[in-house]
Amino acid sequence: MGYLENMVKRFFGNEITERDRAVFEAGIKLGAVYHQFTGMPLPKSNISVVEKAIEEAVACQPYVESVKVKIKLPQSDDLNSFGYSEVCGKNLSVRLVVKYGHVRVSAGMEYIPELNYPLMFIEKLEETAK
Repeated sequence: MGYLENMVKRFFGNEITERDRAVFEAGIKLGAVYHQFTGMPLPKSNISVVEKAIEEAVACQPYVESVKVKIKLPQSDDLNSFGYSEVCGKNLSVRLVVKYGHVRVSAGMEYIPELNYPLMFIEKLEETAK
């Protein structure tokens, strides 16, 4: 057993399944997006650059197969007196796919107006070929 496998066994134990770990990894990635990037300055003319920066930051983390970030354009009344807005839960939409072992998780984050909350959720769980 290699170093990484030993560390996984040490910190997650034998009772944690690949499915458990895949869901955990997806949640960690979504939480990181929200807590690392909210408050980031968001110039109206450069939203695609910010989206790409977030995608690249998430994509380099372990087990990430894909990530897509969309940031809703700020309205004029969302801009501060210096002409920019900030990334916040209301304008951030994320979809990602994480694969751990033989399990693939599609997860996302979307602002839900009825909850007044940026909800993180699992869209799909699937077993892959062994």
